[in-house]
Formats: sequence, C-alpha cells, structure tokens
Amino acid sequence: MTVVEPEVRQQLDGAVGLAGALVQAVSTAVRGKDAEVRLAVTALLAGGHLLVEDLPGTGKTLLAKSLATAVGGRFGRVQCTPDLLPTDITGTSVYSPVDGTWTFRPGPLFANVVLVDEVNRASPRTQAALLEPMEEHQVTVDGATHLLPAPFFCIATQNPYGQIGTFPLPESQLDRFAMVVSMGLPGRDAEREILTGRGGTDVFASLRPVADPASAAAAIEAVRHVHGAPAVVEYVLDLAAATRSHPEITVGASPRATVGVLHAARAHAVVSGRSHLTPDDVQAVAGPSFAHRVAVGGVVDTGAARRVIADIVARTPVPRG
Repeated sequence: MTVVEPEVRQQLDGAVGLAGALVQAVSTAVRGKDAEVRLAVTALLAGGHLLVEDLPGTGKTLLAKSLATAVGGRFGRVQCTPDLLPTDITGTSVYSPVDGTWTFRPGPLFANVVLVDEVNRASPRTQAALLEPMEEHQVTVDGATHLLPAPFFCIATQNPYGQIGTFPLPESQLDRFAMVVSMGLPGRDAEREILTGRGGTDVFASLRPVADPASAAAAIEAVRHVHGAPAVVEYVLDLAAATRSHPEITVGASPRATVGVLHAARAHAVVSGRSHLTPDDVQAVAGPSFAHRVAVGGVVDTGAARRVIADIVARTPVPRG
C-alpha cells in the first residue's frame, strides 16, 4: 500500500473539492451533459487542452464559457474567421513615435482560460500560431518570448469538416489537445429545462466563479500525485499496443498519446473523488484521449476512432485486484 504524505493528501483533497465544485457549477448551465462536463473538467485538471466538436447549436460554446467562468481568472476569446491573422491572437509589437520604442501588446491568448471558437474556420497559418502556446505555454513575437499566465487552458470548438469555410486541423494541432469530446443533442428533459430557463444561457448569466487561478494551478499540480498501481499502468500500455495492431487503425497511438491517457486518467480519478487510479478511469478517458491521435482508414476521423477504441476497450483484459 502506498503511503501518501500529509501535505500531498491535503493537496489531493483540495483538488477533489475543486473538481466537484467545477462540475456542479458548469452542470447548472449545461444541462443533460454530465459526462461531457466531467470530461471537460478532467482535461483542465490534466493540464491539457480541450477540443469540443459537433454541429452548431449543440452547446459547445456554452460549455466552454461556463467552465471559463467557473474557473475564474482572466478569460480570453478568439472568434475564428478565414481572415484572422496570427498576431490577432498572439499579440503584436506596437511602435511609439514619441520615444522610438516598440512595446508588446498581448493578444487574447494571455489569459487563464481561452475560448477559441470555431477553430477550424481559421486559416492553417493562424492555426499554426496556436502550436507554441498550447505546447510550451509561451508566445514568441519578433524574436522575444512572452510567458503565458498559469494556469493556461485552451478550449477550442469546431464544426464538422463538411461545413462551408472550414479547414481541417492537422495532426500536429490535434495532438496538442488532451481530449476531444462531442456534445450531441440533449435529452428531452434537459431541452425542456433549457426552454423554461432552468438551464442554458439563462442560467449562465448568473454563473459565478467557484475557483481562482491559484487554486486551479494547485489542483493541476496535485493531480500528478494520484497513485497508479503498476497493473493499471500496464493496462494503459495494453490499450495503446492494441491501437497499433488493430486492423482498422492505420496509425496507432504514439507514446505521447499514452502519456496523455495516463494524465487524463489521473485527473478523472480526482473528478471522481479519489486519489488513486482504477481501470474505470482509464476506460472513461481512452476514447476522448485516443480518438484524435489515431488514424482509421488513413484519415483522422474521431467518430470512427471512438467506435474502434470502444471495441478495443471491450476486448482488452481488465486488471483485477
């Protein structure tokens, strides 16, 4: 049995409490999507980023804005369009004719939570400007590097590729996201609550922060101390190996993807109120963490990949004890 230091135990308890508060707050606005809300909070606590994809009007932006409001801190928003320039999101250097100096003016990325709405409507050049911030939490402009605030959490939304004016995200961009979730349509009861003002944008207007940047950063750090038994780690490796040998998957999960699944599973344990990993945590995040990092039939199709990964999870032996 692993002995947990009192200080670490206190940090984990704080992370569990914060996770529960975030889930509860976001769920008051985003009705009927408990699983998606939990996964969004999981992505945050894993120290990664989240991509939400689905048709317009299914609550993608509401989920992102609700989580950003609940986390507190600085909030930035980027509405992507084909003519959006990289400097529109990273910031730019401004010349002052008075003293002849250049001053950096930060863009909307310099926030704790950033909503990049309809990311696949931005041009490939602008999409590429997100690679460094999402991976290294910094922005380089005119040869100067500027650190982003901590924590830095990017929530991007995208519409299906078949829609007019969309640019598919390249594999390098998709890999920057810890998880990809699809909203889907709400159930009848949830949609009734939205129509009668007990959910949706009406409730969002009254949503208040339940955390702050410092507590969120502490929770993200605490997640790293979640205990994972060797058998559960081997289970993650078994799932990754299965993606590399499955007949329908042409490009299997990379080692980075495997690390991402383990981090996400640790965060999911905290969201579930525990300080140790179980196979259930791994199963809960396997689809959202692997789907955008494998290729089915030579292309990245998250819908098809979720189906295949669900089959892999069902067929892979689960550790006992």
